[in-house]
Amino acid sequence: MTLEKDFLRSNDCGLLLLRLAIGGLMLFHGVHKLTAGVGFIGGMLTQMGLPSFIAYGALAAELVASIMLIIGLWTRAAAVVFAGNMVVAILMAHAGQIFSVDPMTGGWAIELPMLYLLGAGVLCFTGAGKYAVTHGSVLD
Repeated sequence: MTLEKDFLRSNDCGLLLLRLAIGGLMLFHGVHKLTAGVGFIGGMLTQMGLPSFIAYGALAAELVASIMLIIGLWTRAAAVVFAGNMVVAILMAHAGQIFSVDPMTGGWAIELPMLYLLGAGVLCFTGAGKYAVTHGSVLD
């Protein structure tokens, strides 16, 4: 048996892994907001002079968009919502840390939110790949 040079090269498997990683990990945040409520985000919004009901947008993005990414349903549309949610989260909760380094780890203070944002950005450009519920339209 000989191994081809492209044996382990699969963009479709890579995109599936990316979808499972960012969608699956963000799903924990969505489930937490579903069970514990979005009051703390509503409070932050109120302090900023915005209506607190906008917090339900974070719940929808972190729960529904995450599930859509995991299964590959309208992946590009879900990734746009996901990325938008991360931009808002970074600006609301981490704006003061954008140019900071975490003294405990030496890493960028907002590396996790940026990893979610950039992962969603990749899916906006690439789509879901072959292993998805929907593929072939501009939303996929």
